[in-house]
Amino acid sequence: MPRSERSPLLLAGLLATAGIAHFAAPRRFDETIPRSLPGTPRTWTYVSGAAELALAAGLALPRTRRTAALATAAFFVGVFPANVKMAADWRHRPTPQKAAAFGRLPLQVPLVLWARGVARNAEGRS
Repeated sequence: MPRSERSPLLLAGLLATAGIAHFAAPRRFDETIPRSLPGTPRTWTYVSGAAELALAAGLALPRTRRTAALATAAFFVGVFPANVKMAADWRHRPTPQKAAAFGRLPLQVPLVLWARGVARNAEGRS
């Protein structure tokens, strides 16, 4: 399978894994939900997990790949505040946890670019 065809499936796998984790271990995600959002953190954890699963499904299907990839890029931008909150909350934790929390912040950029690249490669193939 050519690299350009594997890329959306790898991104779908990443999102599916994260989506499942939101349901399997929700407490760790609840802690990252900004308190300024209405409703309970658990609701946001489940909604974001369901969104990741839906995006993964959309990326896996060539017919919906472009739209799903653009939505994935927007999703990665949208969850950035939760990553900032996690980094702020974990600043006093042991070094490995602190490094993981702060390391997630710049990781959002390549994830957004990856999703945009998948969308660009899917154009004209729908």
